[in-house]
Amino acid sequence: MKKVIITVVGKDTVGILAKTCTYLAKANINILDISQTVVSGYFNMMMIVDGARCRKSFEDVAAELGELGLGMGLKIRCQKSEIFEKMHRV
Repeated sequence: MKKVIITVVGKDTVGILAKTCTYLAKANINILDISQTVVSGYFNMMMIVDGARCRKSFEDVAAELGELGLGMGLKIRCQKSEIFEKMHRV
């Protein structure tokens, strides 16, 4: 697993960034870039991460982050950077 784009969207609550980053640190995934905003009580975050040292598969990480998001009432989505770039090239 190389570069991955992670998006987090949902109602703002305490601990979103902390829980997401704790998961990434435990999985040995490095955050390369991060942007977050809160607009009218809704949280939006985009991260670019490097999973080269992660021992888990992309599919496992995506599923586990999805479950983490569900537990917080959020939608967490992972996309491989090469797919993300091709989808948004217009």
